[in-house]
Amino acid sequence: MCGLSRSAIRAVRSVKRSVLDSLFLLPTSFFALLLLLLLAYNAASIFSVRVPTEPLRRLPPPSSSASSSPSASKVSSGSNVMYAIREEHPPLVSKTHLALLQKDEILLRPIISPPAPRPPKVRRRRPKRGARPLRLGAQSRGFAAQVNGFFGACEARFFMTWISSLESFGDREAFAVESLFNSHPDGCLVIVSSSLDSSEGREILRPFRDRGHRVMAIAPNFGYLFKDTPAELWFQRLKRGSLDPGEVALGQNLSNLLRLVLLYKFGGVYIDTDVVVLRSMSRLRNVIGAQTLDAETGNWSRLNNAVLAFDKGHPLLFKFVQEFALTFDGNKWGHNGPYLVSRVVARVTGRPGYDGFTVLPPSAFYPVEWSRVRSLFRGPRGHLHSKWLHDKLRHIRSRSYAVHLWNKHSRKLRVERGSIVDHIMSDCCIFCNKSNVHSVDTQEQGLLQFASSSIAQKHTL
Repeated sequence: MCGLSRSAIRAVRSVKRSVLDSLFLLPTSFFALLLLLLLAYNAASIFSVRVPTEPLRRLPPPSSSASSSPSASKVSSGSNVMYAIREEHPPLVSKTHLALLQKDEILLRPIISPPAPRPPKVRRRRPKRGARPLRLGAQSRGFAAQVNGFFGACEARFFMTWISSLESFGDREAFAVESLFNSHPDGCLVIVSSSLDSSEGREILRPFRDRGHRVMAIAPNFGYLFKDTPAELWFQRLKRGSLDPGEVALGQNLSNLLRLVLLYKFGGVYIDTDVVVLRSMSRLRNVIGAQTLDAETGNWSRLNNAVLAFDKGHPLLFKFVQEFALTFDGNKWGHNGPYLVSRVVARVTGRPGYDGFTVLPPSAFYPVEWSRVRSLFRGPRGHLHSKWLHDKLRHIRSRSYAVHLWNKHSRKLRVERGSIVDHIMSDCCIFCNKSNVHSVDTQEQGLLQFASSSIAQKHTL
């Protein structure tokens, strides 16, 4: 029995050795084929879809009640019908896998056609409090006929512009008109202004007319004034909205342009409403005033456009208008005003055809720089200061045609008794008793008080 078992074991071992020997004798390709079959079986088991044995039931057409069913939804295309079955108990997704999926937002977003782009919002600038929006379309009929008819045979023709509200035309502006007629009793003044060209505006100017002075307010006709000038295309772009007016008040830049085209088409003298006229300007022709001088060379370093006197159609005026239209920048203060005339005059000086004008020294219109305008409003502080005030006043009276008060820097200053402005008021007022002018209460804010005019009754400084 023991021998039989040993022989059986030997036989099994012999068979096993024979099988192993036969396997080693098989080619390598056989094992590769066997491996491919195993991989194919594994892939088939992974990607196989388990089809339920229960036959699909045709769902009824969607209705209000069926549409809310969470178990099935229907998508139709032509005559083919496809049903999507949602599992009542979907397999759980681990937080790790969910986080990985959420990183790829494209896989989670539904495919929806993008909405039509909305037009960009245009920010409209709100006008400052107390200021009225500028009416660019304001015009007056027969502008040229009215102006030429009003001037008539006047030897001294003056222009002012007021592109602002009627309420802001106060005593300082009225005094500029008063000083003009004090030095030019037979002169004619045209104020180009939409607000003053009204019944209320005519009432403000009535005291001057009652005294026989020739003053008229007329709304600007921009179409006529800019026609046949380089400003015409600029103004069309502004009205269409294709030109950025910038941060600087548009009225200020329009005033800079208006004074140029007014003189170009009519000729005469332009003065700002914060300029006090001291003497006659009727003999001034084709002049512009320097604001500052170069200390080393003695030549002008900056000009100003607060006072301009030019003949009709002067080529320098055309150059000014052209420069305005070509280099307009509404974000830089002074770029279209004092800096503009300075740039142009520096370029054309010495060129043929541009020698018919004169640059007057600062003492003519700007005897005090804007940074020192406060000194004009201060009364004497002592013996030395009193002597300086006396000498400065004598210098202004003897050499200046006018004094620019730099309204932006002096509008809140008070006129003190015995100051230079106090004496200028005495020299230039026409609605006052000059012998008693110093009895005015100078502690009131502003430039002056009209003691006996209806203007004084309307405006209290």
